[in-house]
Amino acid sequence: MEATVSTLEEVRLLVAEVLGITDRLESLTESTALLGSMPELDSMAVAELIAAIEDRFGFEVDEEDFTADIFDTIGSLSDFVAAHLE
Repeated sequence: MEATVSTLEEVRLLVAEVLGITDRLESLTESTALLGSMPELDSMAVAELIAAIEDRFGFEVDEEDFTADIFDTIGSLSDFVAAHLE
C-alpha cells in the first residue's frame, strides 16, 4: 500500500524529530535517501526510529518485516508504515 500524504508528513516529522534535524524538515522529501546517506541515521537511531514509529502509529514492527529496504528513502519508510495501518 502506498502512503497517504498525511502518513508521509507524519513520517517526515518523526524522522526529523528522532534524528534531531527539525531545522532541515523542509528539505526532507519522499525521495530523500536515509540509510547510508544520512550520517545521523546510525544503528542506534534506527532502533529509536522504530520505537517511535511503534509508539506514534500503534503497531509493533515484526523482526521478519524489518529489512534495510525499509530505510531506503522517506517514501519507503512511509510505505512500510502505511502497509501496517491497513
